[in-house]
This record gives sequence, structure tokens and C-alpha cells, in this order.
Amino acid sequence: MEQKFIMTAFGKDRPGIVADISEMIFNNNCSLEDSNMGRLADEFTLILLLTGAGENLEKRLTRDCRRLEMEKYISAFIRPLEYHHPPEKKEGQLNTIFVEGVDQGGIVFKVSRLLGDNKVNIETLTSEKKHMPGSGTALYAMEIKAGIPPEVSMDDLTEQLDNLGDDLNVDITLT
Repeated sequence: MEQKFIMTAFGKDRPGIVADISEMIFNNNCSLEDSNMGRLADEFTLILLLTGAGENLEKRLTRDCRRLEMEKYISAFIRPLEYHHPPEKKEGQLNTIFVEGVDQGGIVFKVSRLLGDNKVNIETLTSEKKHMPGSGTALYAMEIKAGIPPEVSMDDLTEQLDNLGDDLNVDITLT
């Protein structure tokens, strides 16, 4: 019977880290269904959806995660997943929200709370802190891909985001 797992892993960024993890997946006869990988500071991070079958698969994957840590200095964790395919997305259902301004605590929290309170589902969120040349002022930029339900008024949501942007002194754009 096929099993699904979520795997999270991270380690100091270096050539070969993806190969080390994907080798472990391959050696356990698993398939990589979906992934999100990238560098954060000087760490390389991975979030993976794996599929596999076989006796004691969870135990073998857990053992191999510990081996990655001991031999390759990669922290890796596995969790079994009861997976149901999400409903098909309708064309044009996702919108993009851009946030940019001087870095401050609470930007992600306040924007995500406003979206959650409006039943808007965050599909992806990426963010980056940069420093302005010369002044060194920290700027925060965030991009959200969000599913906005048909019952949510785009005009109302845009107005709420504009008001929040004014409160935070950041630019928020909904496209």
C-alpha cells in the first residue's frame, strides 16, 4: 500500500545537499511528488512530499533521517501524511499580494490574519529582507499567492489591505 510523507530538512548550504537527500529518498524506493527548496541565510531548506511503499517504510525513513544528521550534518524529519487530493483549482482563482516597506515586527502576522479573517487561503508566501544601499535601512518584501473565494468582495479586500498598509506604513498591492 502506498504511503505519503512530509519531510523537512535543512543544513549548511553546500554543493550536494539536494543529492544527499534525494539519494536517501531513492534508496528507500520513494518518489518525490512535490517540493519547495531554497536557501535561507546560509542554510539550505527543503520541504518535500514523498510517496513510497513497503514494510516498515516510516521506520526506515526515520532511521535514514538520523543517519543524514550524523553523517552529512543535515537535520531531517519525516511525518506520515493522510493525503487527500485538493479540489481542482479554477482558472484565475489565485491572486498575488505584494507587500513592501521598512522592516518591522508583525507584517506577516497582520497581513496573514487579515487574509485568514476574510477566508482567503495562502497558497505560497515568500519574503525577503534587504538593506538599502547607502542608508542600510532594512526593507521587507513579501509576495503571497492567495486563493480568494468568490464570495469575498475584491473591493472590500483591497480597501482592508490599503488600510492595513497605511497602519503599517508599507505598500500592499493586490493583483
